[in-house]
Amino acid sequence: MADIKDKFWLDAEKAVLLVIDVQEKLVPAMNPDLYNQLIDHAKLLIEGFKGLGLPIIATEQYSKGLGHTVTELAGATEPTCIEKMAFSCCGDENFIAALEKTGAQQVLIVGMESHVCVFQTVLDLLDRGYVVHLVSDAISSRFKSDYDNAISTAARAGAVITTTETALFQLVKVAGTDGFKIISKLVRQRTI
Repeated sequence: MADIKDKFWLDAEKAVLLVIDVQEKLVPAMNPDLYNQLIDHAKLLIEGFKGLGLPIIATEQYSKGLGHTVTELAGATEPTCIEKMAFSCCGDENFIAALEKTGAQQVLIVGMESHVCVFQTVLDLLDRGYVVHLVSDAISSRFKSDYDNAISTAARAGAVITTTETALFQLVKVAGTDGFKIISKLVRQRTI
């Protein structure tokens, strides 16, 4: 049963948060309900990872044309953000180097668009042997049908489909710790 736990249980010592392409000029095209949910939940995850001292990697797709990360999530891009041209994050050497530097074996993914950059990154990371947790309440697409297809196909490919609270509480594992207090406080602020 060790394989089940290794795949489905996030471990703070093995995890990195990947924030994919939540950029200014993409926002008007997004499904409003999916986008608002993405922003609220991605903020929680970023604050949770920062509070627990865990690594975060952010990317931007062709920022000259699509703008930079939205201000609500700008904290994810500090101190640096990896700009890429390939849809999959794994198509960029700087991303691969940053990911390897973290030593992470599990990648928790949020961002947009679900069926393009997010989905292609999921497949490439799985192919490279990473355990991928796709946060279903923190990804977005223009159309709900593309969002739904990205989630179901990613699951069939081997990604773990999860939610923000599931991921955050898996990282702290037990109540009463400093980490639990950080996450508990963040979750109580959740509005969606």
